[in-house]
Amino acid sequence: MRAIVCNALGEPETLSIETLPSPPLGAGQVRIHIHAAGVNFADGLMVGGTYQEKPPLPFTPGFEVAGVVAEVGADVTGLAIGNRVIGLVAVGGYADEAVADAAAVYRMPDMMSFEAAAGFPIAYGTSHGALDWRADLKQGETLLVLGAAGGVGLTAVEIGHAMGATVIAAASSPEKLAVAKSRGAAHLIDTSSEDLRARVKDLTQGRGVDVVYDPVGGDLFDAALRVTAWEGRIVIIGFAGGKVPQIPANLLLVKNVSAIGFYWGSYRAKSPARVRASFETLLGWVAEGRLKPHVSESFPLEDAAKAIRVLQSRKATGKVVLTTGR
Repeated sequence: MRAIVCNALGEPETLSIETLPSPPLGAGQVRIHIHAAGVNFADGLMVGGTYQEKPPLPFTPGFEVAGVVAEVGADVTGLAIGNRVIGLVAVGGYADEAVADAAAVYRMPDMMSFEAAAGFPIAYGTSHGALDWRADLKQGETLLVLGAAGGVGLTAVEIGHAMGATVIAAASSPEKLAVAKSRGAAHLIDTSSEDLRARVKDLTQGRGVDVVYDPVGGDLFDAALRVTAWEGRIVIIGFAGGKVPQIPANLLLVKNVSAIGFYWGSYRAKSPARVRASFETLLGWVAEGRLKPHVSESFPLEDAAKAIRVLQSRKATGKVVLTTGR
């Protein structure tokens, strides 16, 4: 099979495409012939050696795949050869084939494309877990989403809307905001030309927002914290802006605000039943037409470095995926 290989930590351009043996299949696992693989910001961090998880070299990047079950291992139930599926793997997604634990494989809704499915699990899983489990977002509350047109930000807009919140989307261009509006944002803030604090105060009549979803960090985090309402929650997803904010504890104190960290990946090991229940909800919403995954760009497998660079440049809206040509 073909696979993208990281032989040495560094820039994405150091990745190479190689021919490797198919990975062995164990009990409780399935082999997936990959049609598309999701590209995540974390992939570039892992290739550069700055991600919290560091697989031994050499390795093939990629956490999420969509394809067809080609082989089923012993003790697997509920999956069969020919099923169209979404799979999660620790590494190995940028390839023609992957072996995944059956517990991390999910049947796709019939109308879902492989490209949409490949970019689905991490972004939607992150946003649903952050808003439901950690922020306890309630119907009728106001949700501010930073980076609202990015891979995870756009899913937070959609899921927040599906959960009954009034969504304020903040992004850096009118084009990005148009995408957020198409996914349910009620109000839009252009962070390249508008003052976030002033606009949020105006939109909420000075009250502030109940929940902030922040995958960006930096100065936007600082501004959002100051417009979080009494007993509000600010959920920290990541630092795509490059700066890790330092939180003034006095601001948490005076308004009883909760600053909540959220790393979705840890739930796969510590609470797999919760992850599976979340996906059942999310894929049900896809089947009902309540969620419509947005793929902004698709690259052939051999252009993995270009795909990672698009994410790092923050030019993408929604998800970026690789396709194998199957």
